[in-house]
Amino acid sequence: MSQNAVPLLVRLYVEANESSPVEPPAPRLMQGFPAAPEQRVTWDNWMRPPFNRWGFRHLARLRPSIDVQAGRGPCAPLIEAPQALDTLHFDSVCGLSISVLDHLKASHTDGLLVLQGDQVLFERYFNGQRPDDRHIMFSVTKSLIGVLGEQLVSETVLDPTRLVGSYVPELASSAFGDATVRQLFDMAVGIDYREVYDDPTSESSQYGYACGFNPAPSPFREFESLYQYLPSLRKRGEHGGFFHYVTAATEALAWVMERASGVPCAQLLERVWSQLGCERDGYFMADPWGRSVAGAGFSATLRDMARFGRLLANDGRHNGDQLLPSEAIARIARGADPAIYAANPEFAEWAPGASYRSQWYVFNDHSQALMAGGIHGQYLFIDKPSRVVIVKQSSLPEAVGPFDADSVRMLRAIAAHLTR
Repeated sequence: MSQNAVPLLVRLYVEANESSPVEPPAPRLMQGFPAAPEQRVTWDNWMRPPFNRWGFRHLARLRPSIDVQAGRGPCAPLIEAPQALDTLHFDSVCGLSISVLDHLKASHTDGLLVLQGDQVLFERYFNGQRPDDRHIMFSVTKSLIGVLGEQLVSETVLDPTRLVGSYVPELASSAFGDATVRQLFDMAVGIDYREVYDDPTSESSQYGYACGFNPAPSPFREFESLYQYLPSLRKRGEHGGFFHYVTAATEALAWVMERASGVPCAQLLERVWSQLGCERDGYFMADPWGRSVAGAGFSATLRDMARFGRLLANDGRHNGDQLLPSEAIARIARGADPAIYAANPEFAEWAPGASYRSQWYVFNDHSQALMAGGIHGQYLFIDKPSRVVIVKQSSLPEAVGPFDADSVRMLRAIAAHLTR
């Protein structure tokens, strides 16, 4: 964290701590027929504050979507066993001791759920979010795709040593063509790509235009779909031996998975999701050609995301059924070389002690824990030894901001507290 960011973070926490204990009313958005212009959430503004508070929970009303059905079985019960985790403190990167509640308020949290086994130890909603709201998880989606990809590896449908171009000839001359599938899994592709969200000219912004997150400015309307955008990306350097976070690499992985299996990623996930006893369907945002946005487009309720996390904590078993291969989860949980991850200073500052494996951040420093993270403050955290699962859904005004490292510290502090 830069020296300039530290006083900013202190000030933001002080403001949150001094705010009224009575939660302010949620912004009046999308009220009326039609809503007034200043209250209207649109395709153009849904990712910007204050409109994101509504947009992140109602993306299916703004963009085409692909359902991931919850199934016809009964909802899997969760046992209420509340603990006062909101008073737990952790050490902030700015030097203050911060309570969980103050961090939740300051970091624009919409919902937080802490599950241990089948027991809900903490569940809290903010900013007008309700338990049945489906909130976009952004790059947590990548980790779902990673699990499904490892499932295909276990089923010998997908060979991680094969070259990407052998599965998807359309990618043969792109940056991905001579990378291995494993290099896609682990974000080790040599590619000319900047993951910079506040630069409208960056490759990640162009990815957003191609997949339909936002309308494309006139200079960037060349690609109608991810199917067109991904083959356009060009190689830079050699593959392997580093960690370079590229959302487009997840999309290439999903394309490889679909070609290898003959099944769309939404259906691959539905085979699992429909057996978890979820309360609602999840859904992927669809790109303009009807393709699931696999790098950042999945939405689900807070509790259903926790049910998916519990499945991984239980090594793929639910109600006596093996829904995911245990060896697939074990491969992820073993992690990778932490020195490779540590060589990326931005990510090492955000999640120190981690490695990156199969689209997951893996902490093997003192506890076997898995973490999925998404922009604007989305998290799925799984401490496997204690079977603690934490889901955080948020509407931070910035894609990447000063609270991100503290969110990771908070998640780890809650898990450590519950393992004592």
